[in-house]
Amino acid sequence: MELHNTVAVITGSTGRLGSAIAIALAEAGCHCICHYNKNHEKAKSIVEKIQHYKVKAEAIQAELTDKKQIENLFEQAGRLGTPQILINSAAVFSRQPLKEVSFNEAQKVLNINLTAAILTSRNFAKSINENFPNSSCVAGKIINIADAGAIRPWAGYVLYCSSKAGLIGATKALAKELAPAVCVNAIAPGIVTWPEGFDEQQKERQLSFIPIKRTARLQEITNAVKFLLENDYITGQVLCVDGGRSI
Repeated sequence: MELHNTVAVITGSTGRLGSAIAIALAEAGCHCICHYNKNHEKAKSIVEKIQHYKVKAEAIQAELTDKKQIENLFEQAGRLGTPQILINSAAVFSRQPLKEVSFNEAQKVLNINLTAAILTSRNFAKSINENFPNSSCVAGKIINIADAGAIRPWAGYVLYCSSKAGLIGATKALAKELAPAVCVNAIAPGIVTWPEGFDEQQKERQLSFIPIKRTARLQEITNAVKFLLENDYITGQVLCVDGGRSI
C-alpha cells in the first residue's frame, strides 16, 4: 500500500501511542482522522501538528461503545476521502486483582478494548466494500494495537490481558473473513511507559524479563506499524515489538 495521500482513521489518537502513530502516518503522507472521546484539546493539538506535514487532518469525537457514534465517525471521516487504514489504538488500562473485578468494570474494559475494535472494523470494512467493489487486490489495512500482556499475561491484570488476548483472536478471525480486500494484523508492544505507581524495584523486575533490558521507544512501535501497512502479503499476524518479552 502506498501511504501517501491515503486516509487513515486512528482511534484513541490522544493516547501517547495513538498520537505517535497518527503523527508518524502524517509524516508518511497520510491524511488523518484523529478520533478522541473526551480530550478535545489534545486532539486539536495533534491535528495542528499533523497539518505541519501538509496533509489533511480532522479531530472527530465518538464514544466507541455506541453503534451510532461509530457510524457517524466513519461518515465524517469520508470528508477526507475513503479511509483505507484503520488503527485500533483506543484502550483503557485496568489493574485489578480478580477479587476486585466487578461486572460493570469487566464490561467497560472488554467493550472499549475489544468490542469497539470489532465494531470499528465492521464499519471500515463496509466502507471498503462499497468503494472498492470486487477488488482483487488489497484496498484496506487494519492494525489492532494489542499488548505483550496478551501473550505473556500479568497477575492482577486479568481484564486488560484478557481483552488484549481477545483482540489478537479477533485479528486472526477478521483476517480470514475480510481477505483479500483487507489485511488485518496486530502489533503487540512491550513496555513503552511505566504504569502509574511503579517504583524502581518493580521497574527492575520487569526489565529482568526483557532480553533487550529496556523499554520500547515510540519510533520502534510506529516503524512496525508502517512496515505492516506497506506490506500487502502479511495478514492475520501479531508482530511483537517487546524487546523479546514474549519469548
